[in-house]
Amino acid sequence: MKTIRDVFTHFKHGLAEVYDTQETEAITLTVLTEILNSSKATIKAFPEKELTLTQQDEANNIFTQLKTGKPLQYALGYTEFYGLKFIVNPAVLIPRPETEELVQWAIDSWRLTVGSWQQPYYILDIGTGSGCIAISLKKNLPDAEVSAIDISPEALQTAKENAGINEVDVDFIQDDILNSQLRTQNLQLVISNPPYVTLTDKQQMHTNVTGFEPHTALFVPEDNPLLFYKAIADFAADNLVKGGLLFLEINESLGKETVELLENKGFTNVELRKDMSGRDRMIRATK
Repeated sequence: MKTIRDVFTHFKHGLAEVYDTQETEAITLTVLTEILNSSKATIKAFPEKELTLTQQDEANNIFTQLKTGKPLQYALGYTEFYGLKFIVNPAVLIPRPETEELVQWAIDSWRLTVGSWQQPYYILDIGTGSGCIAISLKKNLPDAEVSAIDISPEALQTAKENAGINEVDVDFIQDDILNSQLRTQNLQLVISNPPYVTLTDKQQMHTNVTGFEPHTALFVPEDNPLLFYKAIADFAADNLVKGGLLFLEINESLGKETVELLENKGFTNVELRKDMSGRDRMIRATK
């Protein structure tokens, strides 16, 4: 019978070509927490605890997936974002911590400015993927009517399931922002984490991203890296109320260019903000 210690040893040696030792240990701890339905502290405290045959099978199944480079979140089938649980699969991007920072900034800004707007309140998330942004906003700003668009029907189905899991009502719409016919009234906030990875950026990325996450949600042409930002800025300029807010997650290498794009489209108070790692990662602008 395998013990917790055995699983750590197996993962450490078996995943050495995919992850470094520290990453492997953190991944193994997360896997055991899920399989044993136990806390990380308990798992660390009792390394000789034996796994049942069913638990061993689950661990082996996840190990086999991880060995191919598949991200842990896809192997588990879920992740956490902004304190909420989200189903994830290869149809949607895995939510990132920096996107949580974008959501926090949007919530804080909303609460400061909502008194200057007329009800009803409307928010739109462009390129919603798993629905993590839209659902987190609705959960924390229940008075707002939140809608979200995505080009992928598979992503929208996942997002709808996530809205159900988190018990919120979000209006999900299939639409392509590059060719959008969507028109709204009284829209106070637009938020988006659009594709922004260039082929040059791709060369620096881990294969567990480039090999598994949806390319349509990641990559943009090398010669037109702001393709989606132009479309989103035009949409926001046409549909936001005066004083409405636009929030964008951005390519850290294109902060200056994205700010200039928004200012040229007539947005004011354009603020570039760094993420917790000190990288230019998000922008807020006012119509």
